[in-house]
Amino acid sequence: MHSDKFRNRYRIKSTRKPGWDYRRKAIYFITFCTDKRQPYFGRIVKGEMILSDLGQIAFKNWNDIPKHFPFIELINFVVMPNHIHGLVGIIDNTREITVETLHAVETLHAVETLHATSLQSPEQSQQIRNNELMAAISPKHGSLSSVIRSFKSSVTRFANQNNIEFGWQTRYHDHIVRNDDEFVRIDKYITNNPRKWDNDDLNIKL
Repeated sequence: MHSDKFRNRYRIKSTRKPGWDYRRKAIYFITFCTDKRQPYFGRIVKGEMILSDLGQIAFKNWNDIPKHFPFIELINFVVMPNHIHGLVGIIDNTREITVETLHAVETLHAVETLHATSLQSPEQSQQIRNNELMAAISPKHGSLSSVIRSFKSSVTRFANQNNIEFGWQTRYHDHIVRNDDEFVRIDKYITNNPRKWDNDDLNIKL
């Protein structure tokens, strides 16, 4: 168990809320699935996960995340037939920003953009708005979403290079761990996931 990981190391003043900066120091429980929940990563046999070739790559690449993103601490994870659960911490991230500061910067930037577009032709103004939209929805450097995007891309790239049928579900689920009890419960859930596969909501029972 990893119950000592949370105590006195990750403290947040609030639960997830609109405007939360996913570069902030915290522990996150994340889940992402394969396309149409297909069992690309292997199968469960007598409560144990038997990884396919692609599943082994997913396992290896997940373990390698801190090599590419030093601000990420891997606490616990499991590769299941059609999804991955991960408990990760964002640590020592010098880009940590308060929500209030983030909102102030975004407001100032919005004013500057409005002024800039007012001096452009309609076509130029639309291009500026399009660029702003892409910047807003793209994963921020040093954020949780940038890590997940990189990991998912690495697995997809291996599948493409080896002619393996594969795809990810577009979105993923994340949850900010709020206290010790919640941390222990999630940590135990991840560890026990293979043994409880028959009753898992993500098991499409092919």
